[in-house]
Amino acid sequence: MCHTRYVRHERYAWAGCAVVALALAVVSDLGPHRVWGVVAGAAYAAAAVLASGARSRPAARVVAVAGAVVVPLVSLVTAGLGQLEVAVVERSGQLLLTTGSPYVTGATAVADFNPYLPGMALFGVLPGDARWWLGGAFVAALAAAGLHRARLLACPLVALPLAVGGNDLPVVGLMCLGLVLAGRGRPGRAGLVLGAAAALKWTAWPALPVALALIAVRRGGRPALRYATVALSTAMAAVLPSVLTSPSGFYRSVIAFPLGLTDTTSPAASPLPGHLLAAYVPEGRVIALALLAVSALLIAVSLVVRPPRTVRVAAARLALGLSLAMALMPATRFGYLVYPLVLGTLAYRTQQRGSTTATPAAPVTPIAPSKKEAAV
Repeated sequence: MCHTRYVRHERYAWAGCAVVALALAVVSDLGPHRVWGVVAGAAYAAAAVLASGARSRPAARVVAVAGAVVVPLVSLVTAGLGQLEVAVVERSGQLLLTTGSPYVTGATAVADFNPYLPGMALFGVLPGDARWWLGGAFVAALAAAGLHRARLLACPLVALPLAVGGNDLPVVGLMCLGLVLAGRGRPGRAGLVLGAAAALKWTAWPALPVALALIAVRRGGRPALRYATVALSTAMAAVLPSVLTSPSGFYRSVIAFPLGLTDTTSPAASPLPGHLLAAYVPEGRVIALALLAVSALLIAVSLVVRPPRTVRVAAARLALGLSLAMALMPATRFGYLVYPLVLGTLAYRTQQRGSTTATPAAPVTPIAPSKKEAAV
């Protein structure tokens, strides 16, 4: 009975993905999104048919990954189509090589702004389309964290950015790997990985205190200090040179532009609470930022009062915090939901495995019997 129900649920899941992809192809005004929607929608529909049989489930997942990721990615790269962020990353890499800073000092148009931290420019330095390197880093990080699952890669929230240009993917992949390393008692490696993630985007910075609390409660103060030192040193080594080279360009692109403090507004405007407050409520931007600060403070307090003791709890706590942040940011988009999705998958998988998340048992010291007990 459970097996039959599982097969039925997977079939319906692929059918739901097909509906989402085809709906995106109809409503989106972006060419890459429409191409992905048509190709992925057909692949999801074929996967739903194949998933009807128990023996065909592996084939259904192969079809879903191939049709939702591989085929549209190759097609879009060959045609030179992609989201604006791909061009931004590639241009920032060329600016880094020629000027020493990935930022345009006098940015005015949307395409001139680079809202990412300097580490992201490295994906633009590498040869070829940046999507190969962004997606490759994401898949490699997930594999190292034990999340090599076809269904996760084929999920529309992951497959779409893999094909059209997802710079959030390597960030969340490194976040997952950093939490896993922290749970395994490897503070130095965890600091290096999470420091690298923090050098890519601001969205990775909430993972730093979560991993710190996890290491501190499991291993103690000295490993936690080692982790913090490595993480901050890694992030600062990547960020500070660009800040010193072009402080005004860094401020306008990385701080002012995402917060809506420039004359040019960010195109990230999905109808989530933060954007709706900023757009339709008087002083709504201030209200949204205040709510964002309050939610961040509550998550920080929870790390002190009830620190996470397992990777599962740490991943779930981070997913909750980022969900609140994505919902309350004035400039936000649905694509940011990939963070809680992947982190939630990590929490679910580590709960299933159990071995990597269990808190080590403290050694029990035998108690010597009293003289009276010994006499008895």
